Amino acid sequence: MKALTVVPGTNDPLVLRDVAEPDEAEGQVMVQTLAVGLCGTDTEITSGGYGQAPAGSPCLILGHENLGRVLTAPAGSGLSPGDLVVCIVRRPDPVPCAACAAGQWDMCRNGRYTEHGIKGLQGFARERYRADPDALVRLPNTLADVGVLLEPTTIVAKAWQHIDAIGSRAFFAPKTAVVTGAGPVGLLAALLGVQRGLDVHVFDQVRAGPIPGLVRDLGATYHPESLTESGIQADILVECTGVASVVLETLTCRAPDSVTCLTGVSSSGRTEPVDLGALNRALVLGNESVFGSVNANRSHYEAAVQALEQADSAWLQRLITRRVPLADFQDASRRQETDVKVVLEVKAG
Repeated sequence: MKALTVVPGTNDPLVLRDVAEPDEAEGQVMVQTLAVGLCGTDTEITSGGYGQAPAGSPCLILGHENLGRVLTAPAGSGLSPGDLVVCIVRRPDPVPCAACAAGQWDMCRNGRYTEHGIKGLQGFARERYRADPDALVRLPNTLADVGVLLEPTTIVAKAWQHIDAIGSRAFFAPKTAVVTGAGPVGLLAALLGVQRGLDVHVFDQVRAGPIPGLVRDLGATYHPESLTESGIQADILVECTGVASVVLETLTCRAPDSVTCLTGVSSSGRTEPVDLGALNRALVLGNESVFGSVNANRSHYEAAVQALEQADSAWLQRLITRRVPLADFQDASRRQETDVKVVLEVKAG
């Protein structure tokens, strides 16, 4: 079968090659891959900056955002041939640590977790894969056209879950939310904010293309200016860029008792001048909360399914601006100005 592969830690190009059928040891359920979404993590892996192939394998099969259909499943698994599924990306560490043992591998404490298409496990940019039933999340067929967005939605589902939990520490009646960054994760973060009935403001630099319209049609407000220039002080801030200067803005432009979630992963080596004393004083005196969030566990996948079911399907379909056949993967990697989310179609659904 065909698979899109990369040699982590090198600048070698992506290669579409023939690979063996998935071994039964990988899982009891055989899944036919329908689609794989591409994101910044994939770009970082292909540029040699990240990624780890499975032990004994010379290459890594790319792709962690996924959508597939069950081909075969054992009796009693809760799955049947034809079921639409998404495979959970991160798997627990082998020890396991206390968090992984509790089913919260997104909070792994020893770093020995594995991740499909990223760290130690083959990804989904291949025609078929195997997984155990507990690693698969079933989706309704109504999400067949947009189910590939589930994994990025889990990232913000977790972020909002933790925001809600932190807000419950005391009186918290948020009205205004800010999302910095209008890529797929930022737009999905805004979607969940709107679903909570908040006045959502999305900040990004683009002034043309589909993004401003996507934000407006969501019922949120789009801002091409900076958060500082806008004068908005939000009760909730979700940072989705990882850009150092924008991160700093989210820490300094907010309302008292606010909650700030950092989801963007910053590049190292960037510096921003900051008065740490003044920042600390403001955070303490304002009862501010700032936390980082990454990855997701099963509860976040299930919450993400609910969020996508509640969303306008036509709006979600507009997030996927290009669908490219797997054989044309090189075209998919060439960014276009109108791109929001690019998806590799492995097999027509």
